[in-house]
Amino acid sequence: MVDRADELTDSPDAPVPEPGKQLNRERRAWYFYDWATSVFSTTVITVFLSPYLTGIAESWAQANGQTCGGDNACFVYPLGITVNTGSIFAYTLSLATILQVVVLPVVGAIADASQQKRRMLAIFSTVGALCTASLFLVTGTNYLLGVGLFLIANIAYGSSIVVYYSWLPEIAGPDERDKVSSRGWAFGYLGGGLLLALNLVLFLNAEALGISDGDAVRICLASAGIWWLGFSIVTLTGLRQHRKPIRAVRTSGALVAGFRQLGHTLRDIRTFPKTLFFLIAYLMYNDGIQTVANVAGEYGREELGIEQSNLITAILMVQFIAFFGALGLGLLARKIGALKTVKLSLVLWIVVLAVAYFIPYGAVLQFFLVAGAIGFVLGGSQALSRSLFSQMIPPGKEAEYFSFYEISERGTSWLGPLLYGLIFQLSGSYRYSVIAMVIFFAIGLLLLSRFNARAAIREAGNTPPAVI
Repeated sequence: MVDRADELTDSPDAPVPEPGKQLNRERRAWYFYDWATSVFSTTVITVFLSPYLTGIAESWAQANGQTCGGDNACFVYPLGITVNTGSIFAYTLSLATILQVVVLPVVGAIADASQQKRRMLAIFSTVGALCTASLFLVTGTNYLLGVGLFLIANIAYGSSIVVYYSWLPEIAGPDERDKVSSRGWAFGYLGGGLLLALNLVLFLNAEALGISDGDAVRICLASAGIWWLGFSIVTLTGLRQHRKPIRAVRTSGALVAGFRQLGHTLRDIRTFPKTLFFLIAYLMYNDGIQTVANVAGEYGREELGIEQSNLITAILMVQFIAFFGALGLGLLARKIGALKTVKLSLVLWIVVLAVAYFIPYGAVLQFFLVAGAIGFVLGGSQALSRSLFSQMIPPGKEAEYFSFYEISERGTSWLGPLLYGLIFQLSGSYRYSVIAMVIFFAIGLLLLSRFNARAAIREAGNTPPAVI
């Protein structure tokens, strides 16, 4: 590993390393962080933690004289606040998002100014992974331990992602960034799907293995932390520092500095209106992507009558198809450009939702076909959006802008679920709720059709790729 000071640049616009073994090694290391962290989203957030934490909260309520189940609601009282046990995970996830809004601007500012990205990534990945593995200790009635560990793990996860994303412009030039981003995203889906498959085998065979369902869930949660920590070592040993520090960064007054830095970022991004225009378009269609991904299981179960075993199979299938989708759309982007490929993916999203609306009740095969189509466009649309945005960031401000990218994305992620819930409340049908998600993709597509990506990249002071 090479980190000599005389090989670092004073310019914020660090040159991409020359092609060769060092660059290939660094890119492989970068890919592995997607592989390492995707398990946090799949195993922890998507599948296991929500129902398990709800059950622990219900155990606390029962231990304190409440009767749970049926029409009887149970409540817990963290910090004296009355919370329905069924909402404990949703509120925890919302609180984690709010805390990230405070923390991520600080992380981005420190990362760009100090250029201690590898050290910061090591700290965040270690803290996040250990807290995730420690979810194994959440048993009995100690739901607050689960809440606290998840909050810390989720903040560390978001912080590490900001630092991780900021490496993309340093390891890939304009013409290779789509390929590199797509490969990283593909690796992530493959890693997340592989561990989820192993964990589901364990969970579904818990009785045969002589362990309880609760213990099986604890093992699955711990495995995500161990996986994250183990494979992040590959990333940390392969990535290197590319730039000299801009200035020393004091850790005192970090909260005030974070809000101040967020204000600077908001003012700064307005001097790049085309970058801001793309970000708004991305936030619209990504809200649609996230909502569809989160409610697909509910739609299959409640509206189509799909059995739980088939839903689990569909979740796994989406993970592995997304691997090929990310690579496939990445290859297409090299021929027709990332922007055109993203717009094509949005058209495909609209078609998929239209087909999903007409799936008959109990039609398992059609549900699987739609799930497969979602998997194909899921990874590619997100990976290419990441690489496109990286082209429009002013040199030397990658972590700062990606922190804004992250908190802006999370800050609007309530729009899709809100519309989904309102449509269902008014219509009583999940079909109308799902078809309403077309609005987000249509708005995103309309905005991108009016977007000049080449001009946006030049406006940020970067060199556009040959095909975009």
